[in-house]
Amino acid sequence: MSRDSGVLKAWEATVRKTQAAKKRAHSIFGTMSVAHADDGDIEGLGDMVDTELNSNDVYHSEKILPNGDYYTGQWCNNFPHGHGKYVWTDGCMFIGEWSKGKTMGRGRFNWPSGATYEGEFKSGYMDGNGVYTGSNGDTYKGKWVMNLKHGHGVKNFSNGDCYDGDWRRGLQEGSGRYQWKNGNYYVGEWKHGEICGKGSFVWTNGKKYDGNWESGLPRGNGTFKWPDGSFYVGYWSRDPEEQNGSYYPSVSSGNVLWDPQDVYNVDFSDCKICHGEKVSLLPSQKKLAVWRSSKGDDGGKPRRMSVDGRVSIDVEKPFDRMQMWCGGEGDDYVTGCCSERTSSGGRGDVAEYMLAMSLEKEGFGMSMKKPRSCKRQGETICKGHKNYDLMLNLQLGIRHSVGRPAPAASLDLKPSAFDPKEKVWTKFPSEGSKYTPPHQSCEFKWKDYCPLVFRTLRKLFKVDPADYMLSICGNDALRELSSPGKSGSFFYLTNDDRYMIKTMKKSEAKVLIRMLSAYYNHVRAFETTLVTKFYGLHCVKLTGPIQKKVRFIIMGNLFCSEYSIHRRFDLKGSILGRTTDKPESEIDETTILKDLDLNFIFRLQKSWFQEFCRQIDRDCEFLEQERIMDYSLLVGLHFRETSAAGGPENDAAPRLSRVDLDQLFLDPSRWSSIKLGVNMPARVERTVRRSDCEFQLVGEPTGEYYDVVMFFGVIDILQDYDISKKLEHAYKSIQYDPTSISAVDPKQYSKRFRDFIYNIFAEDETNFE
Repeated sequence: MSRDSGVLKAWEATVRKTQAAKKRAHSIFGTMSVAHADDGDIEGLGDMVDTELNSNDVYHSEKILPNGDYYTGQWCNNFPHGHGKYVWTDGCMFIGEWSKGKTMGRGRFNWPSGATYEGEFKSGYMDGNGVYTGSNGDTYKGKWVMNLKHGHGVKNFSNGDCYDGDWRRGLQEGSGRYQWKNGNYYVGEWKHGEICGKGSFVWTNGKKYDGNWESGLPRGNGTFKWPDGSFYVGYWSRDPEEQNGSYYPSVSSGNVLWDPQDVYNVDFSDCKICHGEKVSLLPSQKKLAVWRSSKGDDGGKPRRMSVDGRVSIDVEKPFDRMQMWCGGEGDDYVTGCCSERTSSGGRGDVAEYMLAMSLEKEGFGMSMKKPRSCKRQGETICKGHKNYDLMLNLQLGIRHSVGRPAPAASLDLKPSAFDPKEKVWTKFPSEGSKYTPPHQSCEFKWKDYCPLVFRTLRKLFKVDPADYMLSICGNDALRELSSPGKSGSFFYLTNDDRYMIKTMKKSEAKVLIRMLSAYYNHVRAFETTLVTKFYGLHCVKLTGPIQKKVRFIIMGNLFCSEYSIHRRFDLKGSILGRTTDKPESEIDETTILKDLDLNFIFRLQKSWFQEFCRQIDRDCEFLEQERIMDYSLLVGLHFRETSAAGGPENDAAPRLSRVDLDQLFLDPSRWSSIKLGVNMPARVERTVRRSDCEFQLVGEPTGEYYDVVMFFGVIDILQDYDISKKLEHAYKSIQYDPTSISAVDPKQYSKRFRDFIYNIFAEDETNFE
């Protein structure tokens, strides 16, 4: 051991002596200084020091570090680099590839409990293809992303159960097959680690259920079959009052009294999903001992660096705030559901942002005021309202369209599905017909445009048909927004705020049908697209003396959230007419502010900002190709700290450290709803415009920040550059600066829009503690 000790001392002295090492240490550790050694410190070391003088070289090294950790393998630049073995004092061990102190490439991590992971690592995380074997005998072989099962994988549980299918952020989600030890199995859809969606359950005794599921049990339309040919068809629910269906006995079984609730109480009683072993300590949380100068205030303690490259000053910083989640070996971490995908670079930062946001929301050691509730928008359409009959017609038509039986839609649609002639007319007489129910409204005709395309879009957007119908056609009335838009269109909101219905001009309907194929391909190719989600295009034609036609589009409501929206902005990047016409005293949470009203810069975490820029480019290129202009970015802000008047307050709430957040990253349920443009944690910086500049589009930053939850999307994408817009451009260009008006060529509009967006959105360079 004396030679090892001498090598370590020589290495320490050499690092202190060489200026190159000082620069490298500064680049890695920020402001950390490296003290110079006296010449006597390295006297008599001879050739033993020469092997380590040039720390740029990769060489083999064997080190026993002062805290007791042990490393043997390739070394470079004061870090493990190449193939090596690191053993921690608690018994954890990694053997494999390193890159600048991070586990990177293939390797094997062993836990003291006997659990192992063998596979690919990225920046300290289990990431890529790998096999995890738990101490209890569970095994998982498949894809990983940042320590979580994500992608296709097979998990064999120690109790004999097996799951083969899709995973998302550590839980079963997508399509998969689960087989129990007793031979029963389920094949179908999963969500958040539970059976949810459409699927089939088969028992070894020959029974089978085929239909809809929710929270691990049948819910919705489904069929239960017996081996003798008997079957039950109907609507399934754990609530006997909701259960409704018909039993069809086989000839051999005769008439048998049977209660559908027996399926819940008997057949599913022992079919529980096994969640398996939980991991209490992850490879990315293990820290390396990194030696530094012995002539500092810290008394020569080694620095600790986690294997994903993060550094902490102390030898071992206790996770006092984390004791509710992580304890000794075998303690469970909180599990949950999935998150939207992020770019590979900086995914840890994304998780930290998400989780810090979630913690503050749920009050785990953070200060957060409960946001005051905002008033609901719109006027409820009751009997006697001028548009009451139109609402009834709309609801009757939607119920007919969505409820109409149709074969399972494939995502690969034929060109004929997009044909403008592909539309279905249905007559709704007041007394009812063979296909339509009687109703209290006047007689009308209902038109469905490209029904197969919109049915497939709803499937692509993961909209459940029953929920969709219930939102629009349920017992609750729609709400009409107080005033029509600039185009003269009226807007209606469903009672649950999930969907917005907009009346539209014939020209807009023609534009949508013309670009429908390109729109479908775009939203299918880019899951994170920010363009408006369209769910249906319809027309109501009154058959009375008025002969009125009303076309309308059903869209997703961008601001449907548990968060109150405190500020709303409609942003185009133009100046002319781009300010609200309300006096400041009348501006409230429902007011749509415009470009010249904007007094913030929106700061997104690095990876989100990069993904945002990429998606804005994709969406603008798509709209430019379709000759669309006059669209805007709708932005909603929820301030995490609000004053009594509803405005932002300065928030000095503490933030969790990066290391602490690693533990909380294991609870994906807290950020499952966070996607690009939806429920996004961010910060805004207040800006002010110069008094000497009347039309300054982007104000000067003040350094005053607020933590917010952001919502944004590209709206109004059905205006093409037609003859009316060309004339508008020519007329206004005579009176105003042509660059300041909204009506410009789609190519120019796209460039101006992007330039403006990239000026008001920026990367948040805030560092975590």
